[in-house]
Amino acid sequence: MTDSKEISQFRRQLLLGAAGASLAGYNLPSWAQAGTTTLKISHQFPSGTDFRDRLCKKFADEVSKRTNGALKFDVYPQHSLMKTMAQFSAMRKGALDLSLYPLPYAGTEVPEANIGLMPGLVTSYEQGAKWKNAEVGKLLNKVMASKGIVIVSWIWQAGGVATRSGPVILPDDIKGVKVRGGSRAFDLMLKAAGGSVMTSIGSDETYQAMQSGSLDAVYTSSASLMSFKIQELSKNFTSAKNKSYWFMMEPLMMSKSIFDALPKNQQDIIMAVGSDMEKYGTEQAKLDDINAAIYFAKGQNKIFELDSNQVDKWRTVAKASAWIDFANQNETCAAMIKSAEKIS
Repeated sequence: MTDSKEISQFRRQLLLGAAGASLAGYNLPSWAQAGTTTLKISHQFPSGTDFRDRLCKKFADEVSKRTNGALKFDVYPQHSLMKTMAQFSAMRKGALDLSLYPLPYAGTEVPEANIGLMPGLVTSYEQGAKWKNAEVGKLLNKVMASKGIVIVSWIWQAGGVATRSGPVILPDDIKGVKVRGGSRAFDLMLKAAGGSVMTSIGSDETYQAMQSGSLDAVYTSSASLMSFKIQELSKNFTSAKNKSYWFMMEPLMMSKSIFDALPKNQQDIIMAVGSDMEKYGTEQAKLDDINAAIYFAKGQNKIFELDSNQVDKWRTVAKASAWIDFANQNETCAAMIKSAEKIS
């Protein structure tokens, strides 16, 4: 069995190699010469029942297969390796290899990341998928790379809102409601509409907050709404099955220092498999939008769906609040939202 200190020493050598040193002169241990590298994938979601966990495991299995076992992965679900909000910083430092991470959670460190949950900017999976190769995607990739992050898979998810009080269909419905939006941008829109926004609650903490009365309403992805069993506490559910103004980018990301230290053929395989996972992610996310409505109905919730006119009313509030705030952050933010707004 490989000694843990030996692995740690080699990982430090990898990081030095990424900074410009050559690995060719190193006296590598036998396990490294044989080409076996085990990387860690961390995320906040439940094991097995949540497609984001399954996606990470499918990614791990496929990369291992294509590299003939040269790359292997340990997947740590439900923040069992480290707390959710610590994962982005850990990747930037090279202390964590990969994470499937809600992009706007990184917004406090990287303002541009807040575009990952910009209300009303993305209103369909097809529209979100176009970002990857559009100017907005190129700008986002450039920013993330400068912060030490590689985007491996572009995963989008729609979401809805579950409430203990009345249903939330139109902006006026959120007035005075204690609500969790999920990002700085989304919270700004909710505040503009009159909501009482709770900013410090992660999606994996929403059950406890609803149970204690700290929250009346929860916006999050269809997958999380089911995984965290919100239907046990809510009375009304506005589904993403038809239309939604809540679309979050939750990419599989990798530490750039770790990525850069790998051989080119392994880098290529990681990115190819990451791209392949996007179709699976979209299919599963769409299925979750359908299943969430069924799930909440079984939980004795009244189910509501949105139409285009209702989404446009939220979009109008978002443009006058969240969009303006984001564009004013810096020139890159302004260029990103300008590019994204053109995509239909």
